[in-house]
Amino acid sequence: MEIISTYFKELSDEQISQFKQLEQLYALWNAQINVISRKDIETLYERHVLHSLGIAKVQPFMPKSKILDVGTGGGFPGIPLAILFPETRFLLVDSIGKKIKVVQEVAKALGLQNVKAQHIRAESVKGEFDFIVSRAVTNMDDFVKWTRKKVTKKQRHELKNGILYLKGGDLTEELANFPKATTYNLSDYFKEDFFETKKVVHLPLKYKP
Repeated sequence: MEIISTYFKELSDEQISQFKQLEQLYALWNAQINVISRKDIETLYERHVLHSLGIAKVQPFMPKSKILDVGTGGGFPGIPLAILFPETRFLLVDSIGKKIKVVQEVAKALGLQNVKAQHIRAESVKGEFDFIVSRAVTNMDDFVKWTRKKVTKKQRHELKNGILYLKGGDLTEELANFPKATTYNLSDYFKEDFFETKKVVHLPLKYKP
């Protein structure tokens, strides 16, 4: 938990409590439904929670904005971001029902009123969002096909509405078709070795009714 408060110093007592509860909650649920690799439970705060919050370093979310987390798995990056931005609304979706069950139970245990979790494929999601976030669920070409009509027209943030994608490694080839994509190195924000090759990719998407 100390790693979170090192990089995010303005947390309320409630947020600190919610972040602290994550370890116990994920250990409990992971024993029943494997949503995080066994070895990663030991590095939950660095490799899952702080990694998720890398998006917040690139673009903090405004109150009343709407965020879609596609392929959320056990709730990453959506759950940590929802704790950090309690006035932002989050929809977390995954095509695997048992993973969404975990997300729903974790959100309920934490008292997160700003989270909805649905067992649904990304293509079938209704509504418009300021940003679509995810952790490397597929290549960017496919991800854009799934999400390109889900971006709202109204701009609230410094970055243009679109995709904020957590990715790792050399993305030159994958992003060749997306000249408007901007890559942010998480090593500029976090000093841990894990983040050396980790990035947030921002890709603006135009509103398409």
